[in-house]
Amino acid sequence: MKEIQLHNLFAYRRLRRTIGYLGFFLPIILVLLSLFHFFSTKIQPSISHYYYTNLREIFTGTLCAVGLFLICYKGNGNKSIFKNDNILTNVAGFMAFGVAFIPTDPIYETCLQCTLINFSLTWLHYGFAAVLFVIFALLSINVFTIGQQRNTDIPVSMFNENKIYKICGYGILICVVLVPFKLFAYSTLVFEALALWLFGISWLIKGRALGDEGVIGEKVYREHNPTDTQEAVEKAIPTP
Repeated sequence: MKEIQLHNLFAYRRLRRTIGYLGFFLPIILVLLSLFHFFSTKIQPSISHYYYTNLREIFTGTLCAVGLFLICYKGNGNKSIFKNDNILTNVAGFMAFGVAFIPTDPIYETCLQCTLINFSLTWLHYGFAAVLFVIFALLSINVFTIGQQRNTDIPVSMFNENKIYKICGYGILICVVLVPFKLFAYSTLVFEALALWLFGISWLIKGRALGDEGVIGEKVYREHNPTDTQEAVEKAIPTP
């Protein structure tokens, strides 16, 4: 039974890491591929505008993957809606699909031939995107900070996971606020990328992408995690 529970624990961590990697690398891949003449794509003013390029499948496919994983993700739940990861991730998953399939405003005349969606509905794209990023922030601030072990013999370091989650969450909110302002060339792209990186970092830390043994376990998770597999099982899932 303990081995099954440990397998489920590791499965959830892998799912969190997958979500984190997808969010973190999406803007990097889109921009890098834009630099290759082979794709005939310029760097776009925003991530959403890649819908109208030859990289559309990467943009929509990644968002759909994130949306599907978020919908499949099952957390512990909470009486408060703003702390209920089941509700928040399900809503975020559907918002991701909305962002993927209802495009932003086109910037070229030829873009009118790229989609069957009525452009009078593009305001929904901005709404879906705003809700998606706000939920990302709520998950980092309100949900991921729940449940860290109270380990009084290990002090809270500056690299503590809860501090990282809050920095990522509030950073996402700042980026969302700054997106509508055209502060400099490609500012929308930059702030969207920053928000996705913060989202990705938050999920990667929650998924323990860097491991949790030794110094990382103590500084980030306030845990003394053994390297021996059987001992790890006993520690992760204590006997009732």
